[in-house]
Amino acid sequence: MTDHNVALTKLSQWEALMLESLKAHGWSGDELIRRVQEGDLPADDSKFKFDYSSLTELAKEQPELFLAAALDGYRIKYNTIRGISSWIEVALKQEAELTLDPGKESVTAALTAEEYTRLAEVLSVGWSIAEAGPGAEPLRPLYRVQLAG
Repeated sequence: MTDHNVALTKLSQWEALMLESLKAHGWSGDELIRRVQEGDLPADDSKFKFDYSSLTELAKEQPELFLAAALDGYRIKYNTIRGISSWIEVALKQEAELTLDPGKESVTAALTAEEYTRLAEVLSVGWSIAEAGPGAEPLRPLYRVQLAG
């Protein structure tokens, strides 16, 4: 995966969440792409209640963008604090701590080096990630995501 392609391939926060939710099924990249293109997708029984038909529409209307996002990665166009928390839940399979105090909004999660890199690659411009202390596990320090600056 090249940073150049990821930077150019941008998905909405909701599209990214749907794609990550489908990746959790463990399908190969080819099968994921085929299923999305054909609309052969499961009903979502998660709390998000994803309607994958909009992802199928994206794959039909912007096939190059969808293929690049599915195979090479993507950056989210615009993140919200709750969206970041949801992405960590869907993509990394963990509950993050959400702080919503005005002026101190943040998301904190224990991440491996690989998870940190994945999160850093998808975050939209304007967000920063900083180590926030040791985690419960030695190779999973706590990281805090908040608005940069």
